Amino acid sequence: MSRRPSVIPGFGLSLGYAAFYASLIVFLPMAVLFAKAFSLTWAEFWKTVLDPQAIASYKLSFGAAFIGASINLVFGFIVAWVLVRYNFFGKKVVDALVDLPFALPTAVAGIALTALYAPQGWIGQYLTPLGIKVAYTPLGVAVALTFIGLPFVVRTVQPVLEELEKEIEEAAASLGASRWNTFRRILFPAVLPALLTGFALAFARAIGEYGSVVFISGNMPFRTEITPLLIVAKLEQYNYAGAAALAVVLLVFSFVLLLLINILQHWSTRRAGG
Repeated sequence: MSRRPSVIPGFGLSLGYAAFYASLIVFLPMAVLFAKAFSLTWAEFWKTVLDPQAIASYKLSFGAAFIGASINLVFGFIVAWVLVRYNFFGKKVVDALVDLPFALPTAVAGIALTALYAPQGWIGQYLTPLGIKVAYTPLGVAVALTFIGLPFVVRTVQPVLEELEKEIEEAAASLGASRWNTFRRILFPAVLPALLTGFALAFARAIGEYGSVVFISGNMPFRTEITPLLIVAKLEQYNYAGAAALAVVLLVFSFVLLLLINILQHWSTRRAGG
């Protein structure tokens, strides 16, 4: 049986280069991170990662990241839907602005959000009399993480919506299906894997976000201190093993999240196919 010619010759050589590159860029740094973290004794490791200040930072980092990713899950879908299904003046500008958090330096984003939501900021000056304080509170952290996570959901869902044919929705409507049933039985199952992927990407990015949060949070221990900031603080104290231990916690949590999302994607794809 003749082998089909490949566009890129040399499977073994190509695989070797790919494995070497992945090892150099991804696996080797992670291996060094784990090695540095476990240079501590088990007692020292657990004391570091279960320190009350560290636990408070986990709660804020994971909680704010989950809130931001959940908000983007809803509004990112709406933005993608509008960009795909409607034509309006300035559509290309809006489409380009969605990618702004990708291109904008995170420190610039943090300064801009702080200027907006500070008590004397453009928006904060109207929220403060209502008793709503955004800057230097956990709410401000959630706002920053929502800002940086929006493009992940929009750009993941948008191509899927573009591939969906409107004729399917029209056929469902002609058969008497309501808009809600059409969305629940046809549209939602089709975009669910993409929504889960966008949620996972936004959540994973938010967990490790530093630059856009450090300005608006105020960095108060036990209140507005995120885990990446605590890692930086330990690095400034030359406590590299302690910083690596906290980083391992974030890394393991991200791996578990991605595994769960992949399982849900596989389940939803099989369910939609069935």
